[in-house]
Amino acid sequence: MPVPLRVGLVAGEASGDTLGAELIKALEQLAPGSQFFGVAGPKMRAAGCEVWEPAESLAVMGLFEVLAELPRLLRLRARIRRGMRIARPDVFVGIDAPEFNLGLARSLHTAGIPTVQYVSPQVWAWRQGRVRSMRSAVDLVLCLLPFEKRFYDAQGVRAEFVGHPLADQIPLQADRGAARAALGISAGAEVVALLPGSRRGEVSRLCRDFAATARWLADRRGSLEFVAPMANAAAREIFARAVAEIAPDVAVKLIDGQAQTALIAADAALVASGTASLEAALCKRPMVVVYRLGALTAWVLRRMKLVKSRFFAQPNLLADRRIVGEYFQEQINPAAIGAELLAWLDDAKRRVGLEQEFLRIHENLRRGASASAARAIVRLLARPESK
Repeated sequence: MPVPLRVGLVAGEASGDTLGAELIKALEQLAPGSQFFGVAGPKMRAAGCEVWEPAESLAVMGLFEVLAELPRLLRLRARIRRGMRIARPDVFVGIDAPEFNLGLARSLHTAGIPTVQYVSPQVWAWRQGRVRSMRSAVDLVLCLLPFEKRFYDAQGVRAEFVGHPLADQIPLQADRGAARAALGISAGAEVVALLPGSRRGEVSRLCRDFAATARWLADRRGSLEFVAPMANAAAREIFARAVAEIAPDVAVKLIDGQAQTALIAADAALVASGTASLEAALCKRPMVVVYRLGALTAWVLRRMKLVKSRFFAQPNLLADRRIVGEYFQEQINPAAIGAELLAWLDDAKRRVGLEQEFLRIHENLRRGASASAARAIVRLLARPESK
C-alpha cells in the first residue's frame, strides 16, 4: 500500500481552488490517508485541505496593480514559508499564482522540500528570463498545454504535460438544447455570451467595452439575445452598473456562475483573455477575445519588449495561428469586435470549420489531467534525489 503523503499547497483564487480540489482527490486515490494543508479555497477545503489562508488572498493581477498589495503579499508569503518549513511536507505544490508561488518554492527547495509548480507561468510569452530562476526553484512543472512542455524541454527544466482539467470536464459534443432549456433561452434565439472575467480589476477594465459592444450589436441586430455569466457578486455589481449606464435598453441576462452552460447555449461569445477563452473553445463556440491591462503595466510590457508570443488568446496559441479575433488595449473597439462577432453568426460554413479545429484541440487536451498530475507528483517523490 502506498505511504500517505503530507502535501503543502498554495492555490491562487477560484481556478486554482478547482484545480487543487481535483488534485487532492487524485492524490488521495493514489496515497490514501494523505494530509493536505496551505492556502486554499472552499473546494479544496471540502476535499479535505486544512486552510491556513483563503485562496482569494492572492487574487491580484498586473505589474503595477500588485504594488499596492505588495506589503501584504510579502507578509503572507513569509508567514506561509515559516509554516511550511515547520510542517515539512513531503512535497510543496504551488497551483498557479506564479509570482507568489515561485519565490516561496525557491525558499522551500533550498530547505530540502521537493517543489512542484502546477500550471506553468507564461514564461514562453513574456519575461522569458524567469525560466532561469525556475531551475533552482522547482523540481517539476506540471503543464496544462502541450507547447509549454516543449518550451521547458528546450530550457532544461523538468516538465510534464498532463492535459487540461476543463477538457476532461466538458463533453466533446455538448448539448446546446439542454443548456438553453436550463437558462430559459428559446431554441431559435440567436445568442451572444459575454464573459468579462472574474477578478474585480479585470471586470472593471473591461465592463464598459463589453457593454458598448452589446449596444453596437443590438443597434444592428435587434433580435440578438445576450447572456452574461458572472463569476461572483463583485463582478456582477460592476458589470450590471456598466450595462445600466451604456446599454440601458439592451436585454442582458445576468446569471450567477454557469459559464459553461452559457457558452454551450450561445452562438458566439465575447470573452476576457484567460481560461474563459479555452472554455469557449472546448464548448466549440466562435469568439472574440479581449485583454486590457492597467495603462502603465501595458506601457512597460511594450517599452521593455517583454512580450515574446505572437498571440495571447489560448485558442490561437494552441492552433499556432489566428483562428479567433484577439484585441489588446487600444485595439479594443466595439465596432470592430461587433463586426467580427456578426461575421461568425452569418457564416455557417466557417463556424463548422472552427468547430472541427476546436474538437482537435479538445481531444489533445483530454488526458485525465488531475490523475496525470497526481501520478507525476508520486513519480517525482519516488526518485532517490527527491528523498
